[in-house]
Amino acid sequence: MGKMEVERKTTGFAARDPSGFLSPYTYTLRETGPEDVHIRIICCGICHTDLHQTKNDLGMSNYPMVPGHEVVGEVVEVGSGVSKFTVGEIVGVGCLVGCCGGCSPCERDLEQYCPKKIWSYNDVYIDGQPTQGGFAKATVVHQKFVVKIPEGVPVEQAAPLLCAGVTVYSPLSHFGLKRPGLRGGILGLGGVGHMGVKIAKAMGHHVTVISSSNKKKEEALKDLGADDYVIGSDQSKMNELADSLDYIIDTVPVHHALEPYLALLRLDGKLILMGVINNPLQFLSPMVMLGRKVITGSFIGSIKETEEMLEFCKEKNLSSMIEVVKMDYVNTAFERLEKNDVRYRFVVDVEGSQLEA
Repeated sequence: MGKMEVERKTTGFAARDPSGFLSPYTYTLRETGPEDVHIRIICCGICHTDLHQTKNDLGMSNYPMVPGHEVVGEVVEVGSGVSKFTVGEIVGVGCLVGCCGGCSPCERDLEQYCPKKIWSYNDVYIDGQPTQGGFAKATVVHQKFVVKIPEGVPVEQAAPLLCAGVTVYSPLSHFGLKRPGLRGGILGLGGVGHMGVKIAKAMGHHVTVISSSNKKKEEALKDLGADDYVIGSDQSKMNELADSLDYIIDTVPVHHALEPYLALLRLDGKLILMGVINNPLQFLSPMVMLGRKVITGSFIGSIKETEEMLEFCKEKNLSSMIEVVKMDYVNTAFERLEKNDVRYRFVVDVEGSQLEA
């Protein structure tokens, strides 16, 4: 007789409905396959997307849902075909855990644009089981979607880089904007925006933060190192900035006019959209035509870009501004995030938290 298979279980914090309230949830963790890495989770960042998904803001949520896609942990087991990782290494997992491997984006190592990509949570894996995220004790991930955290980078600092960090780094790299001496704008100073300031400054850019109020001015200039801070409704200051920026990274996740920011771009300037907005955005075509300006978008980053970004951040000694919380505070953290009451990223200390009810 064959031996009985004992299901491997783990515990996380899950939302059960669109209230988004998170509470302990025990579920089956799949067995470690030949290409899989079994990870004991140490910490996980909280992204604004987690808020959208748990509350079904995008109308695509499935419950129970364990959120979290900025995962850092320790390798505890590897499959027989795993060559990149060994037990005991500190690794990270971002927004994706699967792709088709055969489409044009996949062949170009741009798996984030694969039409069959599999999200870290709120998705269905190739075995038909739901994917669950990093607000949990453990996860099992295919080695392709696991990255090494460079030695010397604190785990809690590494977590936000796996989404916020690479989301900014990817377009700067792809659009040839890594060279020093450029003038850039960061529109919106949240989790992604604050990493945009830090990474752009580390590349040698002159960085202007464009915000809706003065509330974050001192932090932007003193703590993040921005060169200038402008309130978007200050027309005289916006006029002074006209035709001066090489690019603007637009992180605003709600509907907003584009013309005021297109006017800030010089010839061939790029407005790079990153906020997920469900309502159509509008602009007057001459605003683009008369400066050969580009409105484009960018979506997270590839595994290769993530690895490159982590090394860049280590080399430049970049860190994110974070607030570390325990899992029993996570619902309060979500409430504060919804009110934009965080500077600038929550990171959940999973390892030091009590996850069982």
